Amino acid sequence: MRIANLTPFLIVTLALPRRQTPDPTPILDHAATVYRGVTTVSADFVQIITNPMVGPPDTTRGKLYERRPGEFAMRFTAPSGDRIVADGRYLWLYTPSTTPDQVIRRRIPDTGTTGPNLIGQFVEHPHERFLARYVRADSSAGGAGIADVVALTPRDQNAPYAGARVWIARNDGLVRRIDISEAGGQERTVILSELRINGSVPAGEFRFTPPGGTRVVDQ
Repeated sequence: MRIANLTPFLIVTLALPRRQTPDPTPILDHAATVYRGVTTVSADFVQIITNPMVGPPDTTRGKLYERRPGEFAMRFTAPSGDRIVADGRYLWLYTPSTTPDQVIRRRIPDTGTTGPNLIGQFVEHPHERFLARYVRADSSAGGAGIADVVALTPRDQNAPYAGARVWIARNDGLVRRIDISEAGGQERTVILSELRINGSVPAGEFRFTPPGGTRVVDQ
């Protein structure tokens, strides 16, 4: 009797169609198309770095700016005074919260992309650069409504990270959150809010002059 009673349930269960995983290709295509029409970006950001070998998660926040083709900046409000600036030729890293007497300068290679910016590296030519997998739909990315989460694995084995997940808003195709798995097990999350594109951005955000008394270290 127990077996007989289960039989209709098993038939109905086996007859249900399998839920197909969405194809990430059109999602990335949409994001790439939208990004090609972007000239400037400004947004508030929250960055969370997790490294179990170091200690508890480190949370920072501030303002992010971008002006294509090659200018990018992050001005931190917590910790106040820290800056990251890409001026088209150099990437400047200034963190007075930890090393007030030092500035790190790195030459930006001419790679034919928009340079070392946070968003473009994941949505420019995504199919050529990544293997993509759809993860889920999510509504927690910077107040942008529903976003599709796509996992990206670099095709280049020399990439500076093992993988990333990007939250792409359905309503406008813009990236609102990025989770990056870095070398050594470190995880970096950047959440963007108050995102504005193609508006005016202060030119001074893309210029950096080492403060007096600091030492410039080239890398």
